[in-house]
Amino acid sequence: MSGALNPQVDLYLEEGCGRCDLYQTPHCKVHTWGAELIQLRMLVLESGLMEEFKWKQPTYTLDGKNVLMVTAFKDYACISFFKGVLLDDPNNLLEFAGENSQSGKLLKCRSVDFILEWEPAIRELIQQAIATEQSGKKVELKPMSDYDVPEELQNRLDDDPFYRAAFEALTPGRKRSYYLYIGGAKQSATRDSRVDKSLTKILQGKGWNEY
Repeated sequence: MSGALNPQVDLYLEEGCGRCDLYQTPHCKVHTWGAELIQLRMLVLESGLMEEFKWKQPTYTLDGKNVLMVTAFKDYACISFFKGVLLDDPNNLLEFAGENSQSGKLLKCRSVDFILEWEPAIRELIQQAIATEQSGKKVELKPMSDYDVPEELQNRLDDDPFYRAAFEALTPGRKRSYYLYIGGAKQSATRDSRVDKSLTKILQGKGWNEY
């Protein structure tokens, strides 16, 4: 059973993701990796997952729950598995999205030939991801108490009750995104700047990586 094509994803492949000023230009990363994205899209659609468009990216769901994304970065196209850490990966094809990632893993693809070579293994990973979601398994994330609140963020929260109320209303995952983003800067001045840049999104109830 194959999933239906979503016209928003067709437009994404035609025009780009719109997340930077390279939108609708040949230099957009979506166009750089267009052939790889199309190949990955077809593989995923063959699984029967629902094709949606979230966070300006092709996102594939099962009964409304996110299973994986097909997207492009500067150096590769990829499938991003939301619960990749739970998948059996005997070929070591998956990588954590970043040093602080606890759940998601990426299948990075830098050529169509790579996708064709590993097509059976990729199909297996997709099926595993579907089975994992159907099983109801959850990733045990590090508790929020294990994260250090950056001093610069804490000072702002202490000084501004309105800002603090908006931050406290965020989900744990969204709070974590700010701890990592702000705390990842080495210089205090940079951390202060990141606090300032975060204000609008926090007031909108969004995590740092949300648009």
